[in-house]
Amino acid sequence: MNYQETLDYLYSRLPVFQNIGARAFKPGLHTTQELCKSLGDPQNDYPTLHIGGTNGKGSTSHMLAAILQQAGYKVGLYTSPHLKDFRERIKVNGAFISEDFIVEFIGENKSNIDKLSPSFFEATVAMAFSYFSKQSVEVAVIEVGMGGRLDSTNIITPALSLITNISLDHTQFLGKTLEEIAAEKAGIIKPEVPVVISERQTDAISHVFSNAAVNAHAPVVFASNIYEVSKIGVHNGLMEVNVNERESLGSVFEGLRLDLTGAYQLKNVAGVVAAIQILRDQGWALSDEAVYTALASVTQLTGLKGRWQKLGEKPDIYCDTGHNTAGLASALEQFESIASGCQRFVVGFVGDKDISSMLQLFPSEGVFYFCQPSNMRALDSTELMHMAAAYGLEGSAFLNVNDALEAAVRESDPNDSIYVGGSTFVVADIKDL
Repeated sequence: MNYQETLDYLYSRLPVFQNIGARAFKPGLHTTQELCKSLGDPQNDYPTLHIGGTNGKGSTSHMLAAILQQAGYKVGLYTSPHLKDFRERIKVNGAFISEDFIVEFIGENKSNIDKLSPSFFEATVAMAFSYFSKQSVEVAVIEVGMGGRLDSTNIITPALSLITNISLDHTQFLGKTLEEIAAEKAGIIKPEVPVVISERQTDAISHVFSNAAVNAHAPVVFASNIYEVSKIGVHNGLMEVNVNERESLGSVFEGLRLDLTGAYQLKNVAGVVAAIQILRDQGWALSDEAVYTALASVTQLTGLKGRWQKLGEKPDIYCDTGHNTAGLASALEQFESIASGCQRFVVGFVGDKDISSMLQLFPSEGVFYFCQPSNMRALDSTELMHMAAAYGLEGSAFLNVNDALEAAVRESDPNDSIYVGGSTFVVADIKDL
């Protein structure tokens, strides 16, 4: 098979969650363990960092990878889903996995894949672990797919686990309450492996994590209890923050500049700083200079896109991949704080999300361009338009994202502002991303 035929095999032969949703969800570690065992357990060939949580785990993974890379390490990075190119999921020092390796990997393991019948995600995880081993990475940053306890990535024993936060998402798989979801996320906590919780939330959620850490004899740090991250402002496209220790009031990183400028990154940065301090204690050579340089150029070093990304000016256009109530609420709050003129919203969703809760977050005075991403799970844009009308949100329906965005730009005055989002797949469809 050539590269395109190999991709077609992956997408057609193996159940793909981002395309078909629940029918592709295959909880449990057995298949991934068996597949990796047949490969010689490559996930044990290098140290790993395991990053979970509901929102922010992708940004956190990219920030940590950027810092390690800037410090001189050869870094593997596994994330999901991809926006434009399958190869985004598997990178070494910011470079995509090669097409040749993908073809060779599937060709050499096709009989085993046919025998074990892994999901698309399970096969991709095994591919990433194998690629990182073949590339002789010195460390790999591994983002959890869904949940944690039963996620395919959870066959690793990392040097550090990090959990960003807990929100209601994928409730049909992870539980109906925040505490139930926290218990699933806490499944990545390993015996005697330090764990960072980026954001202390409710006492009930904190109790879940503390109990899991005690049971695993794992040192646990709640980063937001230790560090205060305060925004100074945005200058030349970079958000400037100060990171201080709460107890001593001493500065840890003063004037830290971030090229990821979403307001929610303030919470992620606390977790990243806590992780860096633990890794330093373990002997990793991570200088302050590496941290400053890396966090100012995460997108350049790792290729991350779609996190509060500014796409244009006059009118200002912002996109964000926030796709659950908590993530979308944070992005819209930031949009409200900076938007001027008429606020326009290019929005679409997949049909298996809590659409009603998310529609309630939008301002009724906005102008809406309802669209549907090119995804099998996409909610029909006309159906979305009718649902939105019940919340006082008025606009027009479009068959695709780019037609909707072009209409929004065409109807805008220079001082208007446009938000594009609602689903990761809406952002993925933006042609100029």
